[in-house]
Amino acid sequence: MSTTYEQLIAIVAKLHDADPERVRPEATFAELDVDSLTMVEISMRLERDLGIEVADNELRGGMTLDETVRLIDAKLDGPVGTSATTHHTKG
Repeated sequence: MSTTYEQLIAIVAKLHDADPERVRPEATFAELDVDSLTMVEISMRLERDLGIEVADNELRGGMTLDETVRLIDAKLDGPVGTSATTHHTKG
């Protein structure tokens, strides 16, 4: 797994008490019972911890954790997240 995935899981685990057996790349936020308020908190934590801006409407309940990682990686590789690229590896 990528470091980005591990960082996302750490953020989700800190903000939401999801059953660890249900946390897997293909799980959606809805399947993990992550509510809209927690989605906003995840977005804010991504900005604080990874230096990327994720708009509240970019994270949706139907998104899988893997899709979220791809979104984060795309932002880290883009002009806004250039300084944060050292915080992740793809794998």
